[in-house]
Amino acid sequence: MTNVTDQDRVLIFDTTLRDGEQSPGATMTHNEKLEIAELLDEMGVDIIEAGFPIASEGDFKAVSEIAERSKNSRICGLARANFTDIDRCWEAVKHAGKSRIHTFIGTSPLHRSIPNLTQDEMADKIHETVSHARNLCENVQWSPMDATRTEWDYLCRVIEIAIKAGATTINIPDTVGYTAPVESADLIKRLIETVPGADEVVFATHCHNDLGMATANSLAAVAGGARQIECTINGLGERAGNTALEEVVMALRTRNDIMPWNTGIDTTKIMHISRRVATVSGFNVQFNKAIVGKNAFAHESGIHQDGMLKNRENFEIMRPEDIGLSGTSLPLGKHSGRAALRDKLETLGFEVGDNQLKDIFVRFKDLADRKKEVFDDDLIALMTLDEADDYLQLVSMKVTCGTGGQAESTVELEMDGKDVIATEQGDGPVDASFRAIRAIHPTKAHLQLYQVHAVTEGTDAQATVSVRLEEDGMIATGQSANTDTVVASAKAYIHALNRLIMRREKTGPGADAREISYKDLT
Repeated sequence: MTNVTDQDRVLIFDTTLRDGEQSPGATMTHNEKLEIAELLDEMGVDIIEAGFPIASEGDFKAVSEIAERSKNSRICGLARANFTDIDRCWEAVKHAGKSRIHTFIGTSPLHRSIPNLTQDEMADKIHETVSHARNLCENVQWSPMDATRTEWDYLCRVIEIAIKAGATTINIPDTVGYTAPVESADLIKRLIETVPGADEVVFATHCHNDLGMATANSLAAVAGGARQIECTINGLGERAGNTALEEVVMALRTRNDIMPWNTGIDTTKIMHISRRVATVSGFNVQFNKAIVGKNAFAHESGIHQDGMLKNRENFEIMRPEDIGLSGTSLPLGKHSGRAALRDKLETLGFEVGDNQLKDIFVRFKDLADRKKEVFDDDLIALMTLDEADDYLQLVSMKVTCGTGGQAESTVELEMDGKDVIATEQGDGPVDASFRAIRAIHPTKAHLQLYQVHAVTEGTDAQATVSVRLEEDGMIATGQSANTDTVVASAKAYIHALNRLIMRREKTGPGADAREISYKDLT
């Protein structure tokens, strides 16, 4: 087999902070965006699409700070096909060590009708805007949105225009997840062979998972000649999501015999960033998700277990250690000390300082007193979900339940430094607790999602609760974990309320990137 260092490099373009964040309810805070960007930078992502700078002041500040802090990755911002967007994007990314402007316009018949442009009018706009972007930044990416449903002749025409105007990367988006692998490979191959100047630029692929083929389509595009894959952590994204970074990276690594391309990604960091993205976005990873799902390396069948004991390669094509898993789930207990806790946390990918360790150790001991054994997943939940709240904090709660389903909950919250108590009845303990919280802090927020799953097995398992609230177009997600499901539910609800409060203070109506439309294109 060819030496990996001699193989063609496939660039990894991560859009978790832009396209991934467009999933309803997946909006991240400023600090969370900075944290995820730092993790992406450390794991070797080539290009980070940090956001949509024109969308809001918050998005602009996040992209700007990510650009200033980046050490290795090229930082990219998204801009629609108009000068205002492009100028704002450049202002956000220009201080990066390596920067990129990514501008786009919908080229299919359906998408051309949105700004109501003729083919010639759109072609002129593409030339003007790509030229303007290239005059600002030496690295420009251009995307014909809905490319896979664009007429062949027109697609070739506008790509040639973009290349002549100075685009250095041509991205081919399967915006609605419509194409299939054989089409994806053929489209890229034909474009490279047909469009003048195509051999002077990098072709990229951006696939959505509406038909469950995003990863397959992306890998097929690489086989057709694409040398950049656009993807997100955990496949986060609108509708059914985007191509999952962990899937394409591990597919290229594991099947390098038939896909001889390398990425430069440090795969041992995959599991840690997957968990962090799941936590900050509020989108839990399904248990049977490829690569990063809880069951991806679990073997329950007797035949499988026997085969694993004899030779793990019987049923594992990857090692858990390759993606940053310890390979085991050895429990700690109430007699474990700080050194053992620190060592275990480092094994799980968490680096903690002495002061942070003191706080975590107190919470660990409290959990260990309530559980016989504290497993890896318990510690991960402890580290990522039990975060301190700001304006609202749960002090105490007491719930009583009747046989008819009615329950009463007394909740004490610290609100802006003052303790407030309320008692409410409801249809079950969770409903009663939520009513009590709303009695203390009235809100019009609508509960869009309430989800519970056990972190580990057994009756003493921690429950992880996710809550999604919507108020006046703003969406916030809260999570918490506790051995008491009702307490975890209350904390998750309070966490979501705190994020709504913070967002209300820092942003105005229409600040969400999803509310940006085509109205300024013409």
